[in-house]
Amino acid sequence: MKNLKRLFLLLCLLPACLFSQTNTFILEKTNTFFPEEKIINQENIEWRYLNVPENWDRPTGKTIKIAVAVLKSTSKNTDSNPVVYVEGGPGAGGIEGIWNWLRHPLRENSDIVLVDVRGTGNSLPKFCPDLGKQFLEILSKNQNSMQDEQQKTIAAMACKQDLLNREIDLNSYNSKSIAKDLNALKRALKYNKWNVYGVSYGTYTAQVYANDFPQDIKSLILDSSISDISMYYNHNTENYMNSLKKVFNGCENDPNCNEQYPNLESTYYETIERLDKKPITIKVDKRIIPSGEFTYNAEDFKIAIQQSLYQKKLIEVLPLLITEFNKGNKSTLSSLVAAFSGALRLDYGAYYCVSCNEAIPYNSISEFNKETLNYKKLKGGLSFYKSDFLVCDKWNLGVDKSSKILNDLSNLPTLAVPVLVFSGSFDPITPASNGKTIVGKFKNGFLVNAPVSGHAPSFSKIGSEILNEFINNPGQNPDVKGFQSNNKVHFVTDVKVNGGVSNFANSLNEFNLLFFAPFLIAIIILLISIFNFCCALIRNRKNAAQNKFMKCLIILTSLLGLFAIIGFVLTINSTAQDNFYILAFGIPNQFDYLFIVQWTFIVFTMISILYFALKIKSISNKSVIATILFSLLLIGVYFQYWGFLF
Repeated sequence: MKNLKRLFLLLCLLPACLFSQTNTFILEKTNTFFPEEKIINQENIEWRYLNVPENWDRPTGKTIKIAVAVLKSTSKNTDSNPVVYVEGGPGAGGIEGIWNWLRHPLRENSDIVLVDVRGTGNSLPKFCPDLGKQFLEILSKNQNSMQDEQQKTIAAMACKQDLLNREIDLNSYNSKSIAKDLNALKRALKYNKWNVYGVSYGTYTAQVYANDFPQDIKSLILDSSISDISMYYNHNTENYMNSLKKVFNGCENDPNCNEQYPNLESTYYETIERLDKKPITIKVDKRIIPSGEFTYNAEDFKIAIQQSLYQKKLIEVLPLLITEFNKGNKSTLSSLVAAFSGALRLDYGAYYCVSCNEAIPYNSISEFNKETLNYKKLKGGLSFYKSDFLVCDKWNLGVDKSSKILNDLSNLPTLAVPVLVFSGSFDPITPASNGKTIVGKFKNGFLVNAPVSGHAPSFSKIGSEILNEFINNPGQNPDVKGFQSNNKVHFVTDVKVNGGVSNFANSLNEFNLLFFAPFLIAIIILLISIFNFCCALIRNRKNAAQNKFMKCLIILTSLLGLFAIIGFVLTINSTAQDNFYILAFGIPNQFDYLFIVQWTFIVFTMISILYFALKIKSISNKSVIATILFSLLLIGVYFQYWGFLF
């Protein structure tokens, strides 16, 4: 009888033991995700992998690893007031942007938890991290949008097949699963509650998380919100054109902008017509595109302008960008390809798992096409987004569409925690109207409008300060005067366009000692020659006339070269601090005298070489003079290499 009682007691305790085991998540230490970055590795950062079930409906089945970086608070407060950041995309991980957080004001009083959600970044298994590069190569070809879409679909399906071959459960990669991962991570880190900060598509994931695990939430921050997933694609064209119309109106009402870029709207549509008939092919770095070429057609132009509406600094140069496209300026357009590659850095395997599961099924290609009819001069909606319908049709083959159920967010209105919502007036993908809609869902919501911002205004200096104030004092309405006092876009005008500027700026940014060594040696030789020749001219006044003239010529030429080099470096630095996107086109007109100095240097270099050749018999120290002249010529070659002389 006693044995039966013990067996009965054991059977009663067994479910509790199993429950305990399945709810204990291993948070294992790992090495830094940035092994070569000394600055990052000097910080107080914990690198972790969280082991969770791939399929939460089978908690004892296959597990996956979620990459986590915990930036510990710089204060000594025992209450770390943690903030977990949920990146958007979908398909983007949060850890890649760690540089933005090292000196973020939030870190003064809060642990900042960065997560590569399942299927992204450093999390395991990795999905298709190189699919974005394939998409860039497809966009680079001289072909129509239909061919782009077909090739994009083929590449995406190859990715899907690879995932299936690795027995990855594609249906387990969605916002519901991510919400459960976040709940498990909070418990594993032993936080009671935390502040959840979502941006772009991450706001939708954050809403699902807050709906399903309201007890985890201390406060909620939603920047560039998705207010209705069933309209995310349907209103894509309208959202883009509404934002672009603000640029047209803003430029028209700005005397300087309107004078330099008259009829900007007409120029935009004229460029679409022109590129539709005659695309522009440019040379690009083979490290970005193996073929070394990129062809801009009308669709590429439209998406380049749409992506430019994401950032305030890019919005400021949009009139210039549209004009340069219209002129077909190849030297300036080549620098934009790097921006294209940046926009395609998502893990598109994860992107399609999420989009094809919880966005596309509730949107309609017919509604998408219907809306584009309102903008006939646009010649169709953005193929970049329209292609998702085609890809997802193939991706979802064999999936019962009736089984797709829109995520339930019905608990959000009962959420009592403070909610801060950011929206940018020029945002082309999650428009400002979304902010008004979503803040109304919550009991305790506060809306921050950024009148001259695009996407993710909370990343601006003013936005970061508002966010920090909210996290530290969530019961008080934040001070938004910083945004309200700056409510007009200052469009960039008066730029001296020169493709060499961006090439030179990139060389400085990617400083390669091996590449710059001859250039730096030449500069040192010029400095020494200026000093020695000045001293020689002062000490020895009886020098032959030819020698004096040669030395004076070299001093003058060297000073011109050094002045041009130092001038360009200082100008690029000051321009970058103001708006570094200007450097993709050139430098402000106020510094255009540097090009005159540079050409004067080239002319004087040629004169010096010619004079040396003519008077070589009567000039002393021929080898020294020849070395200096070679240094002058070498600097001129570098100027030509960068493209300053075109």
